[in-house]
Amino acid sequence: QVQLVESGGGLVQAGGSLRLSCAASGLTFSTYGMGWFRQAPEKEREFVAAINWSGGTTNYAASVKGRFTISRDNTKNTVYLQMNSLKPEDTAVYYCAAKRGRVLATLRTVTEADYWGQGTQVTVSS
Repeated sequence: QVQLVESGGGLVQAGGSLRLSCAASGLTFSTYGMGWFRQAPEKEREFVAAINWSGGTTNYAASVKGRFTISRDNTKNTVYLQMNSLKPEDTAVYYCAAKRGRVLATLRTVTEADYWGQGTQVTVSS
């Protein structure tokens, strides 16, 4: 069935960078919008970034705008999240999500997602 597998998480010092990858299988990748969400301990899962089916539209949470960049490669069925200037408050489990539809709007909320990955831990130390 559909599977989203995140990778690239780890431990990094504040100010450092990480690049997360999400490899999708079992779906027609180019017909899905993709997004990244994160969840810290005792917190609700929150939106981080999203990209539409073609890659022509992106959206970011205010807390990460200017530091994170989402991109996708439809030939590789993979979406990426480049995270720069990391802060301790970025520490969380990062989840990849997929939403059906070739629409202009990007994935923005947890309830809109059709599929989820298992998550990858990102820890930023100070």
